[in-house]
Amino acid sequence: MPRIAILPEHLANRIAAGEVIQRPASAVKELIENSLDAGATSVAVQIRDGGTSFLQVADNGSGMDEEDAILSFQRHATSKITSDQDLEAIVTFGFRGEALASMASVARVTLLTRRAEDAAGVVVRIDGGGEPKVSHEARDVGTTVTVQNLFFNVPARKKFLKSHATEFRHVHEVLVRAALGHPERSFSFSSDGEVIFRLAPGTVADRVRDLFGERQLGSLLELEETLGPITLRGFVGKPSFGQRNRSAQYLFLNRRPIQSRSISYAVQKAYEHLLQEAMFPFFVLFLEIDPHRVDVNVHPSKLEAKFEDEPSVYRFINAAVRRSLSSLDHIPSLTASGTGDTVALAFTRRQHEWTDTSVGGVLNVDRATGEILQGAEVAGRLLAGAGPLDGETPSGTMAPVWQLHRRYLLTPIEQGLLVADQHVVHERILYEQIVRRMAGGERVSQQLLFPLTLELPADDLSLLREMEQVLVRMGFDFKFFGGNTVVVEGLPPEAAGANQERILEDVLALYRDFSVQTASERVDTVAKSLACRSAVKSGDVLSETEMRRLIADLAACSMPYACPHGRPVVLRISLEELDRRFSRR
Repeated sequence: MPRIAILPEHLANRIAAGEVIQRPASAVKELIENSLDAGATSVAVQIRDGGTSFLQVADNGSGMDEEDAILSFQRHATSKITSDQDLEAIVTFGFRGEALASMASVARVTLLTRRAEDAAGVVVRIDGGGEPKVSHEARDVGTTVTVQNLFFNVPARKKFLKSHATEFRHVHEVLVRAALGHPERSFSFSSDGEVIFRLAPGTVADRVRDLFGERQLGSLLELEETLGPITLRGFVGKPSFGQRNRSAQYLFLNRRPIQSRSISYAVQKAYEHLLQEAMFPFFVLFLEIDPHRVDVNVHPSKLEAKFEDEPSVYRFINAAVRRSLSSLDHIPSLTASGTGDTVALAFTRRQHEWTDTSVGGVLNVDRATGEILQGAEVAGRLLAGAGPLDGETPSGTMAPVWQLHRRYLLTPIEQGLLVADQHVVHERILYEQIVRRMAGGERVSQQLLFPLTLELPADDLSLLREMEQVLVRMGFDFKFFGGNTVVVEGLPPEAAGANQERILEDVLALYRDFSVQTASERVDTVAKSLACRSAVKSGDVLSETEMRRLIADLAACSMPYACPHGRPVVLRISLEELDRRFSRR
């Protein structure tokens, strides 16, 4: 007997179903894609028990005749791909022709469809991969697919389904993404007889409002950018609208919902520490690219895409989001509530757009690199009214600056009073200096007059070997000797004011506290650690010249509002608030 045999078609279909239909949400996604490809302007979804016992997708699309309705249940049956050229520039959604065949092999499926030119609709019923049963019924133009008892004939698969509530959430997420991707079409969704939403056609903003609420829409920034063959439009959340996970990130490539670690990271990096650590931005972004420049056929569920020039896409998106965020005033401001003896003070992070264009205007962002251009624009915005970077006002007098409790720096600005934490100010400056130097390939090391000899624990020694390449690029100069001995002969210039005997061990300790995965994250984490350990400390006495230099250097930073760990660098007490508290208004 031969050892190799061709699988029977019904068994092959069941195996294929494991890739395409993983849960009720997978079936709903595939059916909605077919509805959209059929030109439907209205899609209605109903489920029961999270979709495990019953799910139905009905549309008003073009429908099918009897021959096509039967053929649609065959594997790889599709009306959307006819040649190699079609595969290289896919613009449809359900193009593989696996969905209906997969569902019919592991569930009881009924398809009811009618074209405009036909007198009656065609009904095709298939139970668990059996032979199709064909009949006719009345129906308006369009298609309805009903899937019952998913995985009834594959117990091993059925037992891996989660609770009805969990499966409902997955289906709901599919509907949200489909509705966001096609705001010009109407969608309705019902679960166990309860209407979850009915969405009328409208704009992307309308759809965001309908799905997430008016308040959330008010926490978003709209953007639209085009660079050559790439267009990006949609909404990004203000930093104050940070989320605790990545679930509220909606990305569409040529209207297809996808997941992309690269693009998500490009957006995340655009916030450049405006978000607290372990927080993530909300976004609804539509990326339009020539279909010839992208491959959407790289994942069984079509959730991923491969870009022809991914670095260019990364830089473009990063720059576009940065430019959108640069329109905001990110400095927390003091607000007071209450009267008489009971007054509550609080700093708010509610971000609003700059209204006074004389305060610097919108920041200029290099579209090729995503870098915010340095200079007087940021300085003017941050220190409006405090004069040029040398600390002199237009009248020639010096803008005063004070140190409060050897911890905070205070200086008057046009809008009131600026309060800065001297440690995080210096930390921000050093961090950007380190990152900028390393990005330029510049290695600077200050040799020590007396080398330092360190005895490190075995785990620190192992970590040091892992980080050696990054640390050497940063300016550390050290050698391994026998046992656990390390001799440090040089340090980065930023470490000049730090405890030189402890700086390397402190950097190792901070590095260990972060979850580091990629090479770029490794460099960023080391830069954060070095900047934190090298910055002036709370309690350090600073001269007036040192304070002025810190304020001036901060104003020249690309992100002067937040430290590398996401904490605010500066706070503002507005003149308006002071006047109000002193009953001047």
